[in-house]
Amino acid sequence: MVDQRYSPSAVCDFATWEGVLRLLRQGRTEKQGSDAIRVAGRIGRQSWSLPLRREQPGQSGQVSQSEQVSRGAGEDLPGETEAAETTEAVERVRRALVEAGVDGVSFNVKIMPDGQSTLRLLGASPAVRSSVGPSDAGTLLLVEGAVPEPWRRLPDPVPGAVVAPSADPALLERTLRERLPNAVGATEVEIAAAEARLGVCLPEELKVLYRVAGARWEDPDEDYEAMDRAGSAVGCELFPLDELYVADAASRLCPWESVAMEAVVTPPGAAVQGLVGSPGWIAFGDNGGGDRLCVDLTPGPCGHTGQIIILGHEENAGAGLVADSLTDLVLDRPPGERRGSPGGDWPPVVAHVNIRGLPSVEAAAHPALEVLSIGVREAEPLSLAPVFGLPRLRTLAACPGTLADPVEIGELSALEFLELGPEDWRVLLDAGAVPRGLLAAVVRDQGDGDPLSTVVIANELLALWDRPRIIRTALVGDLGPLPA
Repeated sequence: MVDQRYSPSAVCDFATWEGVLRLLRQGRTEKQGSDAIRVAGRIGRQSWSLPLRREQPGQSGQVSQSEQVSRGAGEDLPGETEAAETTEAVERVRRALVEAGVDGVSFNVKIMPDGQSTLRLLGASPAVRSSVGPSDAGTLLLVEGAVPEPWRRLPDPVPGAVVAPSADPALLERTLRERLPNAVGATEVEIAAAEARLGVCLPEELKVLYRVAGARWEDPDEDYEAMDRAGSAVGCELFPLDELYVADAASRLCPWESVAMEAVVTPPGAAVQGLVGSPGWIAFGDNGGGDRLCVDLTPGPCGHTGQIIILGHEENAGAGLVADSLTDLVLDRPPGERRGSPGGDWPPVVAHVNIRGLPSVEAAAHPALEVLSIGVREAEPLSLAPVFGLPRLRTLAACPGTLADPVEIGELSALEFLELGPEDWRVLLDAGAVPRGLLAAVVRDQGDGDPLSTVVIANELLALWDRPRIIRTALVGDLGPLPA
């Protein structure tokens, strides 16, 4: 593949990377001696991942094997000298990324003993979602605008759902007025405007909440005490009326490949539907830790219309029941017992075959299977024959070396997402057997291969769908000999 280049910027200046390369060389020289050093990493605007030297705790001067060190923006490394050197080197690259309008860059570098270095930058493509690790090309979005199946799943209708008996708008209003005697409530015009913006009619309890609490913070710094009082009265950090939003799937930001590995399941006895998001989830507050509280207008089979649920910020799907009604939330009443059964033995829609999970593909096979993950095992590679023809199997992720014959993947007609190692992808590409129904794919290198070969595979896949390729840029420079 011929190298392409970024638009001219400091990102493509070898001097911008020199500090990072010196740190990487320092961390690898003792291990590799006089051999050429090959390392890979990734630096983005908000995070970075580099194989740095780390000292053993309490043993100054003794160096452990280099390990992949990852940090988010603003996070520090242990050790003042190490942190200062690394921060200065990484920040120089990150400033260049910001100036160039680039979100992040993966790289591979070969450093010769005399300091001659070849740095290859692996740049962004509009068809690639951000990389999970330095050796991954990222998630390849093969179809423009495609989203994982759980994002496309809408709530099931529950004709028998009703408002909880505990919902009491009059009691709710009296309680809130007692707790917030000086609050300036929202007007009916403002509530109607919120409904028009959201495209949904707000339930009566939520209207009562904003008629009393108002939650209009002209200046959050000056109105902090008022915000705090409203939060204490309601039991959460209350959003201003004009910041209410519909917590649909698109509002729940998750990596494409993570959502593809999930499945939407709502057992018959569930109070809350196991969705990524719903047009009937109206987010009105936060628990102070990033988890969102919503009024649920699309409850599960044993839930109540208008119940209060919480969306965990570390979860990609589903929600937890907090209260049967907004009245219960404000009065700090726990949810009542759910009627109905939990559903018994629910079909295994997501199956993990690995050393600690299921022992075989046969054990995972089921007509309802949606996601099959094959991980590290201490056994012979597996055949996919037991899952041929399964109508709902849309995701397959297989670690390198776990498949007896990757070409068998062609028998999985419903696949939308596929994650394989470079060697398995190469078999599929050479055989012309890449499933054309795929919406997205990942070339997973497990961190021990050559990122450049990973990108070659990724670009071949993007070419099959006529999608923009990943840019590669080669920079050559001289770090000079190591200090004596």
